[in-house]
Amino acid sequence: MEIRRIVEVLRNGQPDQSLTIQGWVRTKRELKDFAFMEVNDGSSMANLQVVLNPDLSDYETILKRLNTGSSVEVTGILVESLGKGQRIELKASSVTVYGEADENYPLQKKRHSFEFLRTISHLRSRTNTLGAVFRVRNACSNAIHQFFQERGFLWVHTPIITASDCEGAGELFSVTNLDLKNIPKTDNQAVDYTQDFFGRPTYLTVSGQLQAEIMSMAFRDVYTFGPTFRAENSNTSRHLAEFWMVEPEMAFCDLKGDMDLAEAFLKHVFKSVLENCPEDLEFFNKRIDNNVLATADNIINNQFERITYTDAIALLEKTDRKFEYAVSWGVDLQSEHERYLAEELFKKPVIVTDYPVEIKAFYMRLNDDQKTVAAMDVLAPRIGEIIGGAQREERLDILEKRIQNQGMNPEDLWWYLDLRRYGTVPHAGFGLGFERLVQFMTGMANIRDVIPFPRTPLSAEF
Repeated sequence: MEIRRIVEVLRNGQPDQSLTIQGWVRTKRELKDFAFMEVNDGSSMANLQVVLNPDLSDYETILKRLNTGSSVEVTGILVESLGKGQRIELKASSVTVYGEADENYPLQKKRHSFEFLRTISHLRSRTNTLGAVFRVRNACSNAIHQFFQERGFLWVHTPIITASDCEGAGELFSVTNLDLKNIPKTDNQAVDYTQDFFGRPTYLTVSGQLQAEIMSMAFRDVYTFGPTFRAENSNTSRHLAEFWMVEPEMAFCDLKGDMDLAEAFLKHVFKSVLENCPEDLEFFNKRIDNNVLATADNIINNQFERITYTDAIALLEKTDRKFEYAVSWGVDLQSEHERYLAEELFKKPVIVTDYPVEIKAFYMRLNDDQKTVAAMDVLAPRIGEIIGGAQREERLDILEKRIQNQGMNPEDLWWYLDLRRYGTVPHAGFGLGFERLVQFMTGMANIRDVIPFPRTPLSAEF
């Protein structure tokens, strides 16, 4: 007998079809002459209703074993449903119970807080909300690869272990196999990393950008999509210690090309997820945030506003709106400023460009005014910055000065500087926090609820 996914059965199943499904029991109802159970296999938001008649082999025994959370295989024939809420149901001819779940199963039929569900991350993906989140996450991943592959980009796998700090933030996880009970020391009592595995300090990567730049100098258009790490001791709804980043890098590209790609990228991903997960996005729009569908429509159908940082500061200084953080030229935009621009002023995504050189990274191209760099941030309603990018500094002499001015050692970046010595070209790229994107799509308030196993301070249970 053919085993079918429940999503396929609900969409395409016809009366009198014989088939087999496998999944987990969500609910069971026993009536006088028969019983119902709803089964879900994770392929859709909706369950498939199964009808159990007394003529089923071992009917009474099976009913006792069927509880919320039990895993089952059901073979039967599809029939038209007389009840409300479903078009068809499965009349069972045989039921196999693979695994039982007793009354201690934490996900009984009631509402659970997201805080509670984070304590049972090994089970929470079986709930409606988290199941929908991870289906959207999957569709979003697929759309990202589709976008870049259709445009001829090469997917490159950048290292997880690195000796460089791309952002210069210093919030790094160290990687070592030194004996922590007997750490070797130098004559001046510093850690002797020459005895470590790599012979030097190494860290979990905060970004694959620098390595992606290397690959773009050979393949022109490349992208990375993988995990990154920040040892930032922040217990907020916006921060994770481990998260995924999407980072394209394009040779022969300037800031305008970078902005054009970022806008087309977001439009493609939203449109693709809307087409492939309509039921899940409807659920989020109804249960989580009633702006989810309007947000998707806003992204897909509106041209993004583009303004310079200088103009953005002028607009923020002109408004009567009171901000917690004061606004002046030279300070970085805070989340409240970003959201005001996107949500209230323009009511659509905004791309802010040409930031002051002092508040941006060393690798961003210095503009002719010597005060700003060719950087851009995409600001989204409800979430603030969702993409950060820039044209990279391709001029060797200027890049060397930028590195020195930031107190960095040029010798540590000899390979990065080599890219400017041998066939340098204008190039650009951006980075997108994948979990922020999933948050934006689903309306989920806490970033810990859009990744299967969140890594946060004092939390690495699963």
